[in-house]
Amino acid sequence: MPSPFLLKPKTLFLIDGIGATLTALFLFVVLRTFYLYFGISPNVLLYLSLIALVFALYSFTCFRHMPNHWQPYLKAIAFANLLYCLLTAGLITYYYHQLTILGLAYFCAEILVICALAFVELYTAFFGSK
Repeated sequence: MPSPFLLKPKTLFLIDGIGATLTALFLFVVLRTFYLYFGISPNVLLYLSLIALVFALYSFTCFRHMPNHWQPYLKAIAFANLLYCLLTAGLITYYYHQLTILGLAYFCAEILVICALAFVELYTAFFGSK
């Protein structure tokens, strides 16, 4: 019986791409517009949204042109997602004194969602069908 965490890699690339696009749009449009309510500089939000946009382009490219040996590509985006979470955690620590409750809640929720996706991606990459 297959694990419920094993998804088709093509589906994971699509989910990752959509999620990264939503993150980029939310950071660039919503959080930058209302940055005072979140307590973080618009410049920091711009850089985070650009990183998310690069991740989205990577994932959509992998989705569109599914490589035969997809495992390294899925591992790459999973590790990139984990590094993004580490960066976000570092920013939370650095800007903690000026973050609002709303900003702290947003970034903590983002870390949880992205880490969960990265776990599923890594699980699929290591234990999925070759």
